Amino acid sequence: MTPALPESLQIINLGIPTFLPGLALAGSRVTTTAWKPPARGDAAIGWAAARLTADTAVDQANTLALSRLTASRPVLIGTARAATLIPALSERRLLHAGPPLDWKRAAGPVRGALIGAALLEGWAPDPASAAAALAAGDIAFEPCHHHGAVGPMAGIISPSMPLWIVKDPATGRQAYCNYNEGLGKVLRFGAHSPEVLARLNWMGGELFETLRRALDQLGGLELRPLMARALQMGDELHNRNAAATGLFTRQIAPAVARSASAASAAAVFDFLGANDHFFLNLSMAACKLACDSARGVEGSSICTAMARNGSDFGIQVSGLDGIWFTAPAPVVDGLFFAGYGPADAAPDLGDSAITETAGLGGISLAAAPSIVRFVGGTSALALATTRRMAAICAGEHPEFTIPALDFQGSPAGIDARRVVDLNRPPVINTGIAHREAGIGQIGAGITAAPLACFEQAISQLASQRFGVI
Repeated sequence: MTPALPESLQIINLGIPTFLPGLALAGSRVTTTAWKPPARGDAAIGWAAARLTADTAVDQANTLALSRLTASRPVLIGTARAATLIPALSERRLLHAGPPLDWKRAAGPVRGALIGAALLEGWAPDPASAAAALAAGDIAFEPCHHHGAVGPMAGIISPSMPLWIVKDPATGRQAYCNYNEGLGKVLRFGAHSPEVLARLNWMGGELFETLRRALDQLGGLELRPLMARALQMGDELHNRNAAATGLFTRQIAPAVARSASAASAAAVFDFLGANDHFFLNLSMAACKLACDSARGVEGSSICTAMARNGSDFGIQVSGLDGIWFTAPAPVVDGLFFAGYGPADAAPDLGDSAITETAGLGGISLAAAPSIVRFVGGTSALALATTRRMAAICAGEHPEFTIPALDFQGSPAGIDARRVVDLNRPPVINTGIAHREAGIGQIGAGITAAPLACFEQAISQLASQRFGVI
């Protein structure tokens, strides 16, 4: 005999609204979840993710990759011109953000920034000539990530630009990033007007020489403790770097004062004081160093790069080192400057998502509730976002702790298996560039990595481990 059903049922509805009207008429108590089938209902990819999730060897590989990522101890050891650090820049070559790209597919701000860099290097007399040389292949360009470097937004690095040199003394590994220009009409957003080039020339001259001498005198600066402190002071080290920039300035100020003229020191401090984003590029180099430390662990599904070029969004994972998995770059949902809107925006671009890849930025939005005034949203959303991101990460960072979450470590080690299983892409907060070259930044907001990138990676990782799925 089957026991009689209780008169009042308590029902859990798994994300399917079809049955809700009938249940409501019957007076049943229903709790509806937001559950969806893994891999957006693709059976083959879902099965691949399930097999990888059940594979203890992948768990062990991820533990190793995560330990390497969180063990990285970035030290700012100096600054030098890009051509002396990156051999590929000895020729007429530029570096750009994101996966590989050709001129025909390049977005407006990337084209604008490439043109500006060619003008900065003196390779062309005017923008039209620079564009023609780039289109013809007379000036080559490759991803920053292929050369141990990262660059924000368009991400352009040219031979004469000064780069930060960040090193892990324990491994000898190094990573590089250029200097931050500030907000608005700047090269990284595609602007290349005379005032943009004049600022870059000053940065490559007086700013570079002043910082180089100061860092030589300082003998290195550990970035990890500074970043941990900034995280507890309200930064998330992607779109908010006010505390980190202040802490960096305080650390380097005595050496600048001792090694520079009064006029140079004043000019440098004026620039730093007006640019809360200055530390971003140091944060990016530190995160690049950490993520590169996690590369090449056989079988690992930990993400080691997320990057955008204004056309494609690409990721890399540890166990498939060097392979890009790409999908169309999304348009950022955010707050726009007066006079601009979504129709004016270029698709997402920049290597700065390396901060999220390392567990900062949008992943740690709870550390910086004030950032929502810049990118849109609420303080409650910031807390909820970090909690949601924890579910797709392999662990926590032992030193990067978040006061608003009772000093829980920032989620770290984005696991592509979990992303696909939960249909939950990593959140990224970022700036918004105008879709046309030369205009610059028009806003900031929040976006998410395309799920398709992670599904591709999971399929290939499963095929590598188990054969045809």
